[in-house]
Amino acid sequence: MSDLAALFAEVRACARCAGALPHGCRPVLRGAASARLLIVGQAPGARVHASGIPWNDPSGDRLRAWLALGREGFYDESRIAIVPMGLCYPGTSPKGGDYPPRPECAPLWHPPLLAALTGVRLTLLVGQYAQARYLGARRKATMTDTVAAWRDYGPEFLPLPHPSWRNSGWLAKNPWFEAELVPVLRARVAAVLEGAG
Repeated sequence: MSDLAALFAEVRACARCAGALPHGCRPVLRGAASARLLIVGQAPGARVHASGIPWNDPSGDRLRAWLALGREGFYDESRIAIVPMGLCYPGTSPKGGDYPPRPECAPLWHPPLLAALTGVRLTLLVGQYAQARYLGARRKATMTDTVAAWRDYGPEFLPLPHPSWRNSGWLAKNPWFEAELVPVLRARVAAVLEGAG
């Protein structure tokens, strides 16, 4: 077993937050040392928790459309790693939407995982939690401003809004995202996956 495979096995066995997770622990992540693209999202939703497949829901459909990738390419873990901020489904808030990612996950598991994912050339920061962790003081006052300032974070990072269908209103109010940033996103992802970026 490789060091990365052993690490993934350790992460998938994690039960540190068991008492705080209403649906139990099921860490969901993918990747290989050869992966050139890393996607850091929020946390698995209910459908992903049930299937164990990251982005296996309508949000994933929209994300794949943004990236111009089919399911086969998206789930090729030799090229794409997926490590959310919270590895387990945090449950759904009575107010609607899921709870935030558990705060224990990223500080515990991201450093060793990112150190082992040595092939990564581009990291997509999907949503405010990923942007807060990886951009820190460099991020702007709002998620919208951070995404609009995407040129400031390259070539290592590219911030994106969360592709949840709950954000359809945001997309309607910010047509520049799909008109200007999505074509750049597709080109960057294609170049990285082809080994040119």
